[in-house]
Amino acid sequence: MSLLVLLALLGMASTVVALPHRPHAASGSASKPRQQAEPSAPADAAPGQRIVVHRNVGEGSDVRVSVGIPFPPSALRDAGLVRILDDKGEEVPSHVQVTLRWYAKDHSIRAVRAQFHARLQGSEATYYFALGKPRAREADGWPYAQERVPDAQGVRVAAALATLEPSWLCASLIAGPQVPAAHDEAYARYVSTQFDWARKLPVDDHTAWLFDRPSTLFKAYVRTGRFDYLQAADQSYHFYMRYVKREGLPFSPFCAGGWTMGKEPCDVKYVYIEPSLLALALTGDDSEYDAALVDKMVTLWQHGGWSGTPGPYVSPGERFTERLAGLGLLATVNAYELTGDLRYLRYTRERVDWLYEHQRANPDKLGDDGSWRNSWNLHEDDAWNPERDVRGSSPWMSENIIDGLWHAWLVTGDQRIPAMITAFGRYMERYGWIDVAEIKSSRDWRNPCSGSNGQIAWYWSSSQAGFARLADIEDSDGWYSDAHNVELVMPVAAAYYFEKDRAQSEALKRRLDALASSYSTECAQISGTTRRFNWNNRGAGVAMWFLQQPAGSGAVSSMAGHAMP
Repeated sequence: MSLLVLLALLGMASTVVALPHRPHAASGSASKPRQQAEPSAPADAAPGQRIVVHRNVGEGSDVRVSVGIPFPPSALRDAGLVRILDDKGEEVPSHVQVTLRWYAKDHSIRAVRAQFHARLQGSEATYYFALGKPRAREADGWPYAQERVPDAQGVRVAAALATLEPSWLCASLIAGPQVPAAHDEAYARYVSTQFDWARKLPVDDHTAWLFDRPSTLFKAYVRTGRFDYLQAADQSYHFYMRYVKREGLPFSPFCAGGWTMGKEPCDVKYVYIEPSLLALALTGDDSEYDAALVDKMVTLWQHGGWSGTPGPYVSPGERFTERLAGLGLLATVNAYELTGDLRYLRYTRERVDWLYEHQRANPDKLGDDGSWRNSWNLHEDDAWNPERDVRGSSPWMSENIIDGLWHAWLVTGDQRIPAMITAFGRYMERYGWIDVAEIKSSRDWRNPCSGSNGQIAWYWSSSQAGFARLADIEDSDGWYSDAHNVELVMPVAAAYYFEKDRAQSEALKRRLDALASSYSTECAQISGTTRRFNWNNRGAGVAMWFLQQPAGSGAVSSMAGHAMP
């Protein structure tokens, strides 16, 4: 996307003491995506280039501000052409530096950090960023860490945070393709309702961080521009990084790069690199990591921690979980996006190779059904018993694989990935969803919050086992597995985006229509498992973008990068 096209679109759019957070209001406009009429912008900026500086902690009207400004490919090549303007259009002294590049595309600038001094009116102040003219008023920058002070919970956060418009954030592709949340969007209401119970920092439950709480919140901010989402994301990011082990060797039993809150660091499913990528792009914060720490985190994923060294799936008696496979791929892709290190690109290709072969040539010799078929016994950490095993896969955990493949495709353009995603979509239509008509007359494992026609996927699905055997598993492990419907919209919508067969596309569209009832706010109010906020929403926002694309259009899209090792 060229800078001129982007600007045209946006012109039409819209002594250290513990300090309390200044939360965004919990009701009214704060609970909805930003939809108010946009104020007129200075002559050199579009309304979508507005920056709103918010007091985060502390007092005083004069604050130092760092703001991350992301850009789509090819839009910016010279950071000297970024200026900061006050609300009257006057340039203010600023320091702007490149923080990210589009390594997988043309090495244009992906994000900058702009630093300036702001004077708050009450708790906010409005500025703009302008593009195209050389910066005339240069200022000295400062290390981001100097902005951070402890909040009431002892988390060191920036005294001020700055929000951008969702129109700009979505167009930047910093979280992949996204669309701003409309005021009447059911999914946005679902996220907002969940946030009412999920916003409190979970300081005493390490499982509440599984599936990456910081990235989930950052992505909610990207689609809405809401300060309270950004504030919670920023606080969660700093809390998460506090517990990343920085010293030692990055393999078991030492596990440097692992996460230590309330647990040993060798459980790699808690190791996430995407939060650092998003924090850098959206807030300018580079204070929590360096290249050495990122490398330890990637290396720990390469060794697998206490899960064992990952690799090709070569035996039916091998333990495999879709969660580890997907999260490992995603972390590796994110490391390349953050650093441009070609080793991580090679690791990404290697992980896609493993999934490609597993899906198309499963060593159990039972054929290619489109899933990553594996052992139910071993999946649940039981002893392998081939005579009593159920060969199958977890639909909801497989969403992690699809999310990882989607990000890998955006970076590499690997031509195998669209077919891998559509194959799983077809598998789900044939084997993954429970027939609602059948369960209405027998056992109904659904939560009634999504209505009489609410959808539900098997907790453990299989092309090899019949209804009775899968129902036994559902009885023992899968009650209310429809709690995973919201994230499962993403793989269905991704398959719809890539699917070229008309009949298959129509089946996927019917499924997407049926899944819409899962966005019920009654379902969103269910708060028994805090990590549900993460598993539902980390990768789900892109589904709103998929739904605006023609069926099969991904098969001819030029959106993907071309970085291939």
